[in-house]
Amino acid sequence: MRLIQGNEACALGALHAGCNFYAGYPITPATEIMEHMARLLPPRRGVFVQMEDEIAALAAVIGAAWAGSKAMTATSGPGFSLMQENLGYAAMTDTPCVVVDSQRMGPSTGLPTLPSQGDVMQARWGSHGDRPGVTLTASSVRNVYEVTVAAFNISEQFRVPVVLLLDAVVSHMREGVEFPDLPVVTRKRPVELAGFLPFGGAEFMPLGAGKPIVVTGLAHAESGLPRATDGANAERMLYHAIDRIDAGSDVILRTRPFQLEDAEVGIIAYGISARPARGAVALLRAEGIRAGLLELETLWPLPERAILALAARTRLLLVPELNLGQLVLAIRATVEGRTPVVALNRVDGLIFPPEQMAGTIRQALGRMPVALENPIDPALVEV
Repeated sequence: MRLIQGNEACALGALHAGCNFYAGYPITPATEIMEHMARLLPPRRGVFVQMEDEIAALAAVIGAAWAGSKAMTATSGPGFSLMQENLGYAAMTDTPCVVVDSQRMGPSTGLPTLPSQGDVMQARWGSHGDRPGVTLTASSVRNVYEVTVAAFNISEQFRVPVVLLLDAVVSHMREGVEFPDLPVVTRKRPVELAGFLPFGGAEFMPLGAGKPIVVTGLAHAESGLPRATDGANAERMLYHAIDRIDAGSDVILRTRPFQLEDAEVGIIAYGISARPARGAVALLRAEGIRAGLLELETLWPLPERAILALAARTRLLLVPELNLGQLVLAIRATVEGRTPVVALNRVDGLIFPPEQMAGTIRQALGRMPVALENPIDPALVEV
């Protein structure tokens, strides 16, 4: 058992996953990740580089990945905004890498030491154009370690940049934890170079490994050669990358159910907001309201099946977020009116107390019409 800070757990998870290259720039509240990597990587014959800014940091990470390293950077909202162009480049070039964003209040410099969940949409839609993307999040120190390892495994298995969204509270809180011995995915390299297409699948060959490779941000074919005016090819390659993510949904889509077996009311929460959500469930159940929590560890792609299954058997869904309503938009689009979806938002740099979540659910239930004892069978109603 060790008393560990969230950011330190992130660094240790990265090392367990095989990370041997880190490039970054200090920024609150992610700086401790950089400090731990600076201390821990060199004795393990890894490489640590402090770059001049966040643009250069992710550029160096992409270059290191193509040189054969497992690479990572970490930042907060302002730096994450600067990384968006290179994040799109990493997606276009099928580059496995991990970007950690410890969220703080914005926009701009904002409130550097206070938590937020304001980068959810930026994590998915920040770079221009459509692209494959995976975004994970965590709610405890042990969870940070587990999800960091998962981020590296997913990036390696599916050749995709993975974003890990933390926040100021999760990054800086300390908990006594024992870290599990988690499996690690090793990079899949081609056995035969003859006829190998560097962008044809999950196999990854570093530059300089024996066969010339073109790595470009231009639209390109499986060979890597540019096809900058071939729209049909660009669409085909985009779907090729997205389909690879969809096919791996069993691995990529991570959720944590809590007392959902008999739930009549559901809370869908993520990150630090999932912690008080468990307390809200306990408060409501003590009053006879059967509440449950669906904690999302994967935000993008959205775990639509799990959300739909919960919506189909609950009277109400609550989505608490430390923003003015970001993930709730996608959840409402997924639910399509099957059950009411109530947003609970906060942007004052503080987290939700369980009582606030429970009170919002009580109020929402009080405003709902009383259900009919013998509802009409829709099949008997003529349209």
